[in-house]
Amino acid sequence: MSGRVLRNKGMSAYSIREEMAASAHREEPADPLRDQVTHLYLEARQDVYRYLLTLGLHPPQAQEAAQEVFLRLYATLRKGEKIQSLRGWIFRVAHNYGLKVRERQSAELPFDPDLNSLLTAQTPDPEKRLAAKERLLRFHRAIENLSTQQRRCLFLRMQGLRYPEIGAALGISASTVGEFLRRAIERLRSVRDE
Repeated sequence: MSGRVLRNKGMSAYSIREEMAASAHREEPADPLRDQVTHLYLEARQDVYRYLLTLGLHPPQAQEAAQEVFLRLYATLRKGEKIQSLRGWIFRVAHNYGLKVRERQSAELPFDPDLNSLLTAQTPDPEKRLAAKERLLRFHRAIENLSTQQRRCLFLRMQGLRYPEIGAALGISASTVGEFLRRAIERLRSVRDE
């Protein structure tokens, strides 16, 4: 990442990708750290973005927060700090930063996922749309009935993090992560079987 990207936090994800691609084609000295963070950004940005959405961030704020997480990773690595699990570190920072952003956005109108699904629905058949919407609502209700920690553990596990990494990201033990996941899966299965 160039210094320009680090200074301009207001850039969109697309702009950052363009800047990274452009800097790769410029005659700049090789920066293995930048390349490592760029690779990780391209690999994990959607996972971080979706996780931030689960924390209750609006999509634009989640997108900006995801970028900030990778900028912080780059800055941290440039300082020479050692990070054992990059994905675990990224999700831990995303979690903490996302909670701060959510506090700031509380004064704004909440994002309505039902409105978004109606705007992006592409199924022309009303019966299929209704059936899909009912399945989605049952699933959302089941997810909403999980505890906050269960939801967070479940999402991070879906992103491929191991129990110790999830525990590190959320500040709990790996055995507690296992218990939260067991209970969450049990509840989701009971809803599926209804």
